[in-house]
Amino acid sequence: MSLVDFLQSYQKMSTAKHRMRDKKMRNQPTNVTYSSQGSSHWRNGGDTHTGRGRDLSPHPWGQGSSHSGHAQGGGWVRGHQREGHGGYPQALPTHITASAFAKARAAEVNAMLMAVTKTTGSSHVFGALPKHMRRRAMSHNTKRLPCRLRDMANNMLEKSQKAGQKVKKEQSKSKSRKARRRHGNMLLEFNRRQRKNLWLETHIWHAKRFHMVKRWGYCLGDRPTYKCYRACYRAMSSHCLLQDMSYYCCVELQGPGEQLLAALSKLTSKETGPTFAAAMCVSGRRQGSVVVYRAGQYPLQPLGPVTFLWRPTTQGRRGQEDQGSQGSTHRQLWIWAHPTMKTDLLPELQAVCQCSEAVLPPAPVDLPVPQPAPTPTLAPGPGACPEAVPASSSGSKRKWSSREPEAAGPPAKKLLGYSTISATTPVTWRSSTTGIVISDLTMEMVRYRLIGPLSHSVLTETLAPATHCDATGKSRPSPFWWPDHCRDDCNMSLHQQQAGVFNMLKGVYSTAEVPAGSVLGLTVDDPRLTLPNKRSKAVSDIRKAQGVNEERRRELMLKGIPEPLSQSSLWDRSVRDNVTHNKMTDQEVNRLRNDVLVPGSRLPTPLQGRVPVLLVQQSGKSQGTEMGSWGAGWDLLLPKAWGMAFWVPLVYRGVRIGGLRMSLKHAQNKGEPHFPHDYPDCPAGARFQEEQEAELLAKFRRRPPAKRTNYIKHGCLAPFRCPWQQLVEEWELIVKEGGGGGEEAVASMEQEVTPPQSNFTVLRNRKSLRQLSAWCRPTSSKCQRARNPGSTPQLNRNVAASLLSAHGGSSLVWIRLSLVTKGQPEQHALVCVPTAEDLQLVRKEPGCTGPQEPLHTDHFKSRVKRPRKKDHNKPGTTSSSSTKPENKQSDPASTSVPGVNPGPDPSSSSSLTNPSSSAKQSDPASTSVPSVNPGPDPSSSSSLTNPSSSCTSALTLGLWPEPLPSVTSHCSRVTLGWVTQGDFSLSAGCGEALGLLSLTGLLHTLLRQPEGQRGLVLLRNPGSLQYRFAKINIEV
Repeated sequence: MSLVDFLQSYQKMSTAKHRMRDKKMRNQPTNVTYSSQGSSHWRNGGDTHTGRGRDLSPHPWGQGSSHSGHAQGGGWVRGHQREGHGGYPQALPTHITASAFAKARAAEVNAMLMAVTKTTGSSHVFGALPKHMRRRAMSHNTKRLPCRLRDMANNMLEKSQKAGQKVKKEQSKSKSRKARRRHGNMLLEFNRRQRKNLWLETHIWHAKRFHMVKRWGYCLGDRPTYKCYRACYRAMSSHCLLQDMSYYCCVELQGPGEQLLAALSKLTSKETGPTFAAAMCVSGRRQGSVVVYRAGQYPLQPLGPVTFLWRPTTQGRRGQEDQGSQGSTHRQLWIWAHPTMKTDLLPELQAVCQCSEAVLPPAPVDLPVPQPAPTPTLAPGPGACPEAVPASSSGSKRKWSSREPEAAGPPAKKLLGYSTISATTPVTWRSSTTGIVISDLTMEMVRYRLIGPLSHSVLTETLAPATHCDATGKSRPSPFWWPDHCRDDCNMSLHQQQAGVFNMLKGVYSTAEVPAGSVLGLTVDDPRLTLPNKRSKAVSDIRKAQGVNEERRRELMLKGIPEPLSQSSLWDRSVRDNVTHNKMTDQEVNRLRNDVLVPGSRLPTPLQGRVPVLLVQQSGKSQGTEMGSWGAGWDLLLPKAWGMAFWVPLVYRGVRIGGLRMSLKHAQNKGEPHFPHDYPDCPAGARFQEEQEAELLAKFRRRPPAKRTNYIKHGCLAPFRCPWQQLVEEWELIVKEGGGGGEEAVASMEQEVTPPQSNFTVLRNRKSLRQLSAWCRPTSSKCQRARNPGSTPQLNRNVAASLLSAHGGSSLVWIRLSLVTKGQPEQHALVCVPTAEDLQLVRKEPGCTGPQEPLHTDHFKSRVKRPRKKDHNKPGTTSSSSTKPENKQSDPASTSVPGVNPGPDPSSSSSLTNPSSSAKQSDPASTSVPSVNPGPDPSSSSSLTNPSSSCTSALTLGLWPEPLPSVTSHCSRVTLGWVTQGDFSLSAGCGEALGLLSLTGLLHTLLRQPEGQRGLVLLRNPGSLQYRFAKINIEV
């Protein structure tokens, strides 16, 4: 070994020793230092001969050196000192100070204790044992460890097991499952779970059988857990379908009739149909429906559709006493609206009625507990808790002790009504100038909807008119409302007439025979008293119709229910509260059923077993000429707390139960818009579209990229929403700027067109809709029957220009589409204009499938690829492989929307009449829509190298980024609108869809189509390239 190698190896050894010393001294306190100049003794409390705190002896070596020759900056060094030079002081201190010495050594002692007790990151409790006592089995069984180490080992074992797991809140071990399942504890738990989303009275019944969703502040049943789509359709077509519509909000208006009509007239328009002042509705005989707008803003700013019901003016003695002091013109109105519309409707009603003074709700008052009648069938007062009622000798299986914790506090009560709001939140507003009072009756009533031709049969078998009180019951005072009601002969006479009309429904063949919107007031017995033992299907019996007077039945079918019979005690708040608080519990009803000698017979009716109800006839399909009155039924209005008491008896009559999804299908089969899905111009509809887009987008992103549709290649710009505002603006620009070579009709329309409006609206003018319906030649679903247009003017350029100028270019038209051939339309499908070649093809081959959209190129695919591993940690870098295909496509002569085929220009007449224009797809730059934002250019190199741009940061594989390019000319066929809901219709036997089209685009298309093929369009699903022919039906 050479000298150089030896010195290098020695240097490495010395360096390793120095690192080892530094590791040992890492916990040394900073206030303890060691100096090689021999002056460290005064830090330890020593004194020298020359003076305190100073050493005058010089050191020729300067700084001390270690044994290895490595220069030290002071402190202790290994080995002996050379020749006695340096290191040790020449003179020792004669004395030390005890306090200073202890203080200096305290830091060193603490550092030593910390170094001994502190464990390193890799230490374990087993390291505290000697090596000969360590066993591998100790890591699995801590009992093998000594007692002093078991607790520490158990703690470390629990931490290792909980690592990476979510910490779950442990349930209280004080209550067993038996205690949690008790009635009072379950009510407390149910009330806690309703803090954010309110439960309907039938929630628990639905939760066991339905998929529940949280919508609009409620927990609602969406669809059953079993397959029943066709069964529900058969029930709506031939029997009965039952739905719980109690989540609809009710707003009550009271005040002078003239003031109410004057205020409500600002929210509606006669052009859309009957308003609040319709003669049949004001009398209280019929229920009405209307679209409400903001005050004085028609046709802009709609709020949505509502149904309303006036209280009849003809009343009994009780009603006259209630309203006599306020004048004969005092009226009462109920307005039913969707829960998403309530936040917009209620402030508007308060503004037009000038009801700004809030009335604080009264303090809760404990109602007096009614004393039971002297009959063995009645239970103690209904105000008592079921747990507190002393059980009878028969059937008593459990007795609660007063020592249990449940008996210490007040018993739990079931939440009724609108329980999610605070008790101090006002629900009533009044006006000192107009005298109008507005009350929020949300969840104050239960509303059930029965759909089907045999809905009346289900009602007649379930409900029974209330029995009369005997003389004894009338004479004695009673806390219940029915004995007091029976003391008036006028009330009993009215009740007998209502019962006669109700029994007359047994002889009606179908629910649609009763006039639409008819209202019947009735008082019925508790339906639990007549509950059958087994579930059976209610059917119409011909023998029951033989005893019905034929003339009266015919009068009922032609004229409807008379006005006096529409009165009901349900309108009185005092009666509703009395019936709600005096309801018999299920336990008491079961006791009555147990005491009956003959099982299955009718139970005796107690005094609190009379319930006022309202029956409202719901019209079926009233628009168009096909399937008239399909989907008709009845609505049943009840006081709150009586939901399950009527629900179970209705289910026992063999009805099917539907949820939110079946409500949507019911509206689709009727051909009517469903709120809020088909109302994009309303605030609630806009919010629903945003929520639906977020939900569909999240569902799309959850799927792996290889298993989801690439909508860019399919030519679909917005698969999860419908950009209505961009559609109407582009069609206005098309008509205004693209008419150079068009026909004279286009030029005439350009002169009359209004400037673009800020917001789009849906056309609801019935006169204009009838004209469009006649021009589209509405036919049946299979294009077999046409309707006589009547006195509708013929379509020409002057009529189209006047219609467009009257309603503006920012209007949409609601339509129903029926596929000519096979196919199943989907949501957000495109409705496009057929070219002249397409019309010629369908003329030659009526059963042809339709053209196909050429496959588009996805220029964004390479930009959303996952970067390589070496570039994964480098933000702002792009791999070279992703830029190579883009450089080939960066052609300066590219189209206005690169990578896609914009198709023909709809503003040019040659594009609709020349079949080869769309097939050849010539220079797309000359066919782009003028003044339309083409969106991000994926072919530009700057957008590829700058990933900080807005479009790059939000790219999703298969979806176009914002802003969108032209929605009208993006595909080979010009876009007219989109489909809001579509499916295969079991009622029509073909695919049907509901959607909206641009009014400007529709008139532009109808003027260029032959008269025999007007109203024929193309429909394409978002995930398909196949176009299919469809017929437009505008039904009024």
